[in-house]
Amino acid sequence: MFSLPTLTLRSSGTLPGCVRLTPPPRSAATKRRRLQIRTMRAVVQRVASASVEVEGRTVSEIGPGLLVLVGVHESDTDSDADYICRKVLNMRLFTNESTGRGWDQNVMQKNYGVLLVSQFTLYGFLKGNKPDFHVAMAPQKAKPFYESLVERFRKAYNPDAIKDGVFGAMMKVNLVNDGPVTMQLDSLQSTRNAETAAEEPGK
Repeated sequence: MFSLPTLTLRSSGTLPGCVRLTPPPRSAATKRRRLQIRTMRAVVQRVASASVEVEGRTVSEIGPGLLVLVGVHESDTDSDADYICRKVLNMRLFTNESTGRGWDQNVMQKNYGVLLVSQFTLYGFLKGNKPDFHVAMAPQKAKPFYESLVERFRKAYNPDAIKDGVFGAMMKVNLVNDGPVTMQLDSLQSTRNAETAAEEPGK
């Protein structure tokens, strides 16, 4: 049986005989929905090798480095792209061979490759048993936005080390996860950690 929300009647302090309708407090589920993360998302995997195939043809491949699956939200802006680019390139996920220290060097210090793959399903959620992707950025807007992200990586690092898949294509992504090591980044963190904009590589 369904119950209807209760409205509280209160006397108005301005006009006699009038009442003010006070809506019921928001449920916890409603508050959670309002606080959902709505930002660019990246799943970063440390790999021994990775490649992308389209229609049986290898279009991109790297040796050791990072495979980055990128989900673009409908509300993403250039600042979200800047944050993801900066954090991915500076994540210390590799061992320093000269000192033996683990989690000490980033992909640029190792001169490794980065393979970027657009994946709108990172913003999917289930309605019953069916996935829904409506919060992902629309393809006609997402394609140039994703391409600008790839260009950011190339400008921030060695252009020849940055590879990517084919936007909107059915891709087969092959990888050998090294570890395994997998990290998830959400660009909303940039608003809570503004100090990372000036982050030093040694920190």
